[in-house]
Amino acid sequence: MAANSGSQDRIGQDRIGQDRIGQGRIGRDRIGQPWGERTPFGPGGEWPVRVDEYLEEGLEPGAVDRWVQTASILHSNGDAMDIAVKDGRIAGVRGRAVDRVNRGRLGVKDLYGWQANASPDRLTRPLVREGGRLVETDWDTAMDRVAGRARELLEEQGPSALGFYTTGQLFAEEYYTLGVIAHGGIGTNHVDGNTRLCTATAAEALKESFACDGQPGSYTDVDHADAIALFGHNVAETQSVLWMRILDRLAGPNPPKVVCVDPRPTQVAVHATVHLAPLPGTNVALMNGILHEIIANGWVDQAYIDAHTLGYEDLVAQVKGYTPETAARICDVPAEKIREAAAVLGRAERLLSTVLQGFYQSHQATAAAVQVNNIHIIRGMLGRPGCGILQMNGQPTAQNTRECGADGDLAAFRNWSNDAHIQDLARVWNIDPMDIPHYSPPTHVMQMMRYAEEGSIRMLWVSGTNPAVSLPELHRVRSILGQERLFLVVQDIFLSETAQFADVVLPAATWGEKTGTFTNVDRTVHLSEKAVDPPGEARADLEIFIDFAHRLGLTDKDGAPLVKWTAAESAFEAWKECSRGRPCDYSGLTYGKLRGGSGIQWPCTEDSPDGTERLYADGKFWAAPEYCESYGRDLVTGAPLEPTEYKAMNPSGRAMVKAAEYLPPHEGPSVDYPFMLTTGRTLYHFHTRTKTGRVPELQAAAPEVWVEVSEQDAAAAGIAEGDLVEVASPRGSVRAQARVSGIRPGVLFLPFHYGYWDTEGGRAPDGDGSPGRAANELTITDWDACSKQPIFKTAAARLTRLGPGEGPAPAPTTTASAPAASAQQGGTR
Repeated sequence: MAANSGSQDRIGQDRIGQDRIGQGRIGRDRIGQPWGERTPFGPGGEWPVRVDEYLEEGLEPGAVDRWVQTASILHSNGDAMDIAVKDGRIAGVRGRAVDRVNRGRLGVKDLYGWQANASPDRLTRPLVREGGRLVETDWDTAMDRVAGRARELLEEQGPSALGFYTTGQLFAEEYYTLGVIAHGGIGTNHVDGNTRLCTATAAEALKESFACDGQPGSYTDVDHADAIALFGHNVAETQSVLWMRILDRLAGPNPPKVVCVDPRPTQVAVHATVHLAPLPGTNVALMNGILHEIIANGWVDQAYIDAHTLGYEDLVAQVKGYTPETAARICDVPAEKIREAAAVLGRAERLLSTVLQGFYQSHQATAAAVQVNNIHIIRGMLGRPGCGILQMNGQPTAQNTRECGADGDLAAFRNWSNDAHIQDLARVWNIDPMDIPHYSPPTHVMQMMRYAEEGSIRMLWVSGTNPAVSLPELHRVRSILGQERLFLVVQDIFLSETAQFADVVLPAATWGEKTGTFTNVDRTVHLSEKAVDPPGEARADLEIFIDFAHRLGLTDKDGAPLVKWTAAESAFEAWKECSRGRPCDYSGLTYGKLRGGSGIQWPCTEDSPDGTERLYADGKFWAAPEYCESYGRDLVTGAPLEPTEYKAMNPSGRAMVKAAEYLPPHEGPSVDYPFMLTTGRTLYHFHTRTKTGRVPELQAAAPEVWVEVSEQDAAAAGIAEGDLVEVASPRGSVRAQARVSGIRPGVLFLPFHYGYWDTEGGRAPDGDGSPGRAANELTITDWDACSKQPIFKTAAARLTRLGPGEGPAPAPTTTASAPAASAQQGGTR
């Protein structure tokens, strides 16, 4: 099946990928068949190897000069692969058969995405703004300007004048170095990552239930589970290799039952035993309805509850009123479907649950995700094969952002509110504890933007991310980034929409051009080796950060340089020591140990040298008051618990069952805006298309924005497939072609990847920043009270037909975006 009914002829046959199954090589259109061939296996079996490979045209595997170990940075699955190097350039990739994560498989972004590295518009020299224009300069001039402005602001205002906003695609060594500079050297708590947009709720939900970050489950739980529940998690498109693992279980003997919660007809929904399609923003009501049924039917492990948990009675009282009928009225789903889903979850002997953006990017994000944890806690479904929770990440190195202290968390899961933890970190960094800012909560990115808008943050350093497309309410974001009084530094590989506002642009090296480690959702650490040199004068992010620290003259309390490492491996050794004895303990890992074989899961220590597959076996948690990362928050207000409150509540460090009342979304449909708008991703692109928009196969598969509308709503509005429509909210409007899909009535969907900069031909027609194709023109400046994750899933919108379009919508037909007729016939399988 073609990936795009309007542009399939753009995908030349010379660019078709290859699967290597065993020793054979089988031609395969991996754009049209993105999940490849099935290799079925049964419960408790080992996932068979299937090695996927794609090389540039005419290059045979035997002609490759060398293969270099790495893993993917175009999604959060952590697929291990090798880079093919030919004549000093990247010439292809193949999956690593020995790796525990993917067993040789690669997704479509893995197979083709490497081509972006060689895009002719890579940044190769630093740029500085002169006379309103960005002009090329040398590194000394650029870095002196950055360090000089930082020094001026520190002398004039102090650390609160500086903010750092980073990505989910750097390496652990780079995040750790940035955290040391910002927290330990400069002393600002204005530090966050764009992981705030994708994974902040994952961390917060784990902290609320277990008082610490760290995913309890393992990808291998797929191999053992007899039920798999995916809550707001379109795994088929966001972690396509993990979906291949699930598909292979479904194709084998004794397949697991699948529960899918998603308003769209995703591939997960197509294969689900039960598909629940609630109205966006009603997830807490739905979860309370499911929990009501599980408790009412006695599908709980009372002995486990009594021995290892607290708060169960509050949950029983809270969900008592959420009968399936009550939840059904709120969520607009059949009550019987809620009962069916609850029965699957409540009767399972080995339950695996995953959660992602459909739950995270909403007003009760943490409360909803915590209810998934509650199911596992009250059923005792933790720490055993097939029994796990994966509060998923949206980005490949989001876990490292959280671990290393580059997103508002404190390094190695130390507790901001525990003075002993601050003192211990100060010991590691050899600084005074008072130099580490812990006088107030760390500043999340939306608050940082507000501070910049008000003029208190006067220098913002953005590395590896594109907030001019990815943050909500873009007209406001553009006005902030464009302020004269804000000194904006952008560190990236392309001149993104954000970089166009910068005062200084620093050209960075990327994946394949530098060395470092990164960690995926199930805590698997991979080493990514440098394969080729970066283009021109581009430098590794680690080198840039270290240069900045030295130019600022940052020192420890003995006068030695604060940042004492000079390269990736020595930075890793420093990070290991920082993590020693903490939950995310890397002390048993080395670069040598990570070379040549599989990735290894932390904690990896002297006592567990091969890593740790699952957490919380035998009801042992990291929740003791003196050890835990967080004392938790009120799920409604987000107010933090005081240390004394937590110690009194949970002195023995039990898992916490936290109940939540459903609250309506902050913005709902109205007469003027009768639809609920939700945004999200497609299989073929990553974030703001900075890389994938420059890859011919991926760009051809999803070349332009579209809007999904149900058949019922399309008929009422007189809209046909491919018609040009306008989607408007109280904040702006987007024009796109309509895809009449199987999405539930009352809901519109826009992919968020498309900014106002067209990578193929310069600016789009509305490239001055006026409304056009960026979904975040429409979303609201608001966030979850606990995780501070912005709300991208609920905004009121209206839909207007403007006229006929030129053929079908430019949306993939292989995914949740398939046309309605195809979805009804099972054509997206």
